[in-house]
Amino acid sequence: MSTAVPSPGMGESSFAVDRATVEQVAKYWWLSLVTGVMWVVAALVVLQFDKASITTVGVIIGLMFAAAAAQQFVLAAVAERLRWLWAMFGVIFAVASVLCFVHPENTFAGVADILGFLFLSVGIWWIVRSFVEGQSGAVFWLGLISGVMMVILAFWTSGQFFIEKAYTLLVFAGIWALMHGISDIFKAFAVRSLRD
Repeated sequence: MSTAVPSPGMGESSFAVDRATVEQVAKYWWLSLVTGVMWVVAALVVLQFDKASITTVGVIIGLMFAAAAAQQFVLAAVAERLRWLWAMFGVIFAVASVLCFVHPENTFAGVADILGFLFLSVGIWWIVRSFVEGQSGAVFWLGLISGVMMVILAFWTSGQFFIEKAYTLLVFAGIWALMHGISDIFKAFAVRSLRD
């Protein structure tokens, strides 16, 4: 009967560091829950707007991108690998946020013009993130399915005329926020289970 000899980096001290990191991150599970609820509320607000709320929609879309950028920068700060990937998407979301805040009244038309590209970027990121995070079970499949659905929406939106894009922008922005919120809520409870 042979006994396994722990290799360097696989001993008790490595396990203690990994466990400490997991416990440290798991203490803040509620941040993802709060963020998810905020995304769901933003989705419900966006889905209630009509044509008279174009400036407000621009500001809300800017806030949504700012929240996504902040979330990516926090993940880049705590990630042990691929920090550059989290930071790169944080910069992309931050640039989109600034563009929304500069001229919120023009954001509606501008976002309608590039709506397909934005959804494609978000969809690809959600797909990449589901594989990079190494989650399993419901969280992995939720991220992957959400990303694939967002990519499908991106191609569908790209084929529309501007007027149709403008009328569907509110619905798509609401769907985007809703999918992001549900994903964050699922992740919060997955991280909470690690705490125990």
